[in-house]
Amino acid sequence: MTSMSDTAQAQVAAAARLERLWARGRALLGTRYAILGGAMSWVSERHLVSAISNAGGFGVIACGAMTPDLLEREIAATQALTTQPFGVNLITMHPQLDALVDVCLAAGVGHIVFAGGLPPGAAMRRAKDGGAKVIAFAPALVLAKRLVRTGVDGLVIEGSEAGGHIGPVSLTVLAQEILPHISEVPVFVAGGLGRGDAVAGMLEMGASGAQLGTLFAAASESIAHENFKRAFLRASARDALPSVQLDERFPVIPVRGLVNAGTRRFLAHQAETLQRFQSGELTRDAAQLEIEQFWAGALRRAVIDGDVENGSVMAGQSVGMVSDVLPVATIVSTLVEQAIAALARRGEGAGTDQRSEHSAA
Repeated sequence: MTSMSDTAQAQVAAAARLERLWARGRALLGTRYAILGGAMSWVSERHLVSAISNAGGFGVIACGAMTPDLLEREIAATQALTTQPFGVNLITMHPQLDALVDVCLAAGVGHIVFAGGLPPGAAMRRAKDGGAKVIAFAPALVLAKRLVRTGVDGLVIEGSEAGGHIGPVSLTVLAQEILPHISEVPVFVAGGLGRGDAVAGMLEMGASGAQLGTLFAAASESIAHENFKRAFLRASARDALPSVQLDERFPVIPVRGLVNAGTRRFLAHQAETLQRFQSGELTRDAAQLEIEQFWAGALRRAVIDGDVENGSVMAGQSVGMVSDVLPVATIVSTLVEQAIAALARRGEGAGTDQRSEHSAA
């Protein structure tokens, strides 16, 4: 029978191993834990971001469509709530991208996360020349290598299990495709992660940390409407589905969210719009616009107004693991405890990855 001292020793060894596994991620972020909060529009604002950073993780403001003035105020409000590092997520297609970068630099934000496409070279140079670390999303190995060559300081690989706007490939596949071949910079994994055991497994594969969104969206510090959080508590993994495209001539950007009256009506809306196009009532461009505008303001309706039947309830497949509305600190500590417990259970094989751990240090 295992003695208490053996169990305690295994826990200590596993905790030390966890520190080694995500050392590069922690060093880049400047945090106690290499856990990033996913940037979620309307949700990842001052309260949630500061709570994640104060809990030892790395909060990230979702700039989204904010103007430079709005972003400046949000950064200042976040800095009033935490002295810990946090980042700002900027959408590369934003028409005022350079101005937003300048706002981040002027406010002393140490990390800028570019999302929504490859960051323009000028914006990335602007950020790095201003002293910020740059993190970008890599949806494929070829793009990961390209981003490394252009000077990013870290990468996020996000699988299709994630909530919101998604790519076509699961994290399981992306991790196998990218992690063995990118050693120049820390790589953070994202998409469908809801337990520390899974995070530990990804770290053992070569990741330097993890990004989570869905768990944090339902945290007590999240400003999301109570209806929004209750929808998460009721949902299972199979309820979080990507939006459906009816006709390839009218592309729909895939977004994963909970199925509701709005998603069902979107299918009918596409069918009606397609019929109007085929009858000559609408031009192709007008029909595409009709489809794209269906969800205008839908995320805000769900998150802020609480209309979870007609709004867009973006959620990852890990939503099935959201069983309670908990403080961020509890979520983070539970993830860490689960990761340590998983590594302790596998403790006998700890010596097999010494080479990779030393190379990551």
